[in-house]
Amino acid sequence: MKIVVIIPAHNEQKTIAEAIRRIPRPDEIDIEVVVLDDASDDGTADAAEAERVMVLRSPEKLGLARQFRRGLDVALRLGADIVVNMDADLQFDPAEIPRLCVPIARKQADIVLGSRFINNSDQMKTTNRLGNLLLTYIVNKLSGTRLSDTQTGFRAFSRDAAARLNVLSKYTYTQEVIIQASYKRMKIVEVPISSFQREGKSRLIESLPEYAFKAGVTIVLTYLNYWPLRGFSILGLILLLLGLAAGSWSLAYSLTGHVAPYLPSILATLLLTLGSLMFVVALLADMTRGSRELVEELLYREKIRSRE
Repeated sequence: MKIVVIIPAHNEQKTIAEAIRRIPRPDEIDIEVVVLDDASDDGTADAAEAERVMVLRSPEKLGLARQFRRGLDVALRLGADIVVNMDADLQFDPAEIPRLCVPIARKQADIVLGSRFINNSDQMKTTNRLGNLLLTYIVNKLSGTRLSDTQTGFRAFSRDAAARLNVLSKYTYTQEVIIQASYKRMKIVEVPISSFQREGKSRLIESLPEYAFKAGVTIVLTYLNYWPLRGFSILGLILLLLGLAAGSWSLAYSLTGHVAPYLPSILATLLLTLGSLMFVVALLADMTRGSRELVEELLYREKIRSRE
């Protein structure tokens, strides 16, 4: 069995070497570490290379999601049976990697998430935890899962799952992967892990409002990509209901003998038109779903063949 550990890193010179050293390396398992240096300017790549692991340097900053996608592709080409993704800031304990891999090795899961909340081991700030819980609730509702920590960056993937995932987001992959995996009927399980407060500011989350907005956009776009008929129909229904409400108010006002303001009438017309168009978009988007699934199947076969 071969395990490839991918570590996206941006300006993590202080912790990257220690993170690599803590990765367990049992004699009976082939473990390879790949550090994805995201245009660091503090010597992160040099510190990782000193630990004699593979380091892939990016000349420009790609962001977490694209580095994660790059890491999956590299791991598949290296012949990984299991791909483990972990952060470089020691927020998670690399010694717990076997805990993530066991369910996959036993064929009990396609994807394993390290949850910080099962045993209440997280040391998050209250605002961060509330934001995490909100995003987790939304992802669970949309994907039909019952997970406790959908934002965790400590994850393991079977080779088949890694080949089937196609991350399109440029910002964060955490929510998109779960929605995709649910649509593709992959089995996701969680295991309890330890969690520690990182030193300094997060390299990904510059501000909570910005992260919430970008993560929200990712969630909506991913959902519409995989469930277009349902998603656009819901949007259409909401617009139609709002249009009917505006139109009803305008009509009721006119029945009192007064001239109704133009704005509610115009708004009602606009909302009803947009709502009707959403149903047309829903049908057209659903018709293209077969083409997307065919392309994804071809990509999957090409990724799987990369080992041969």
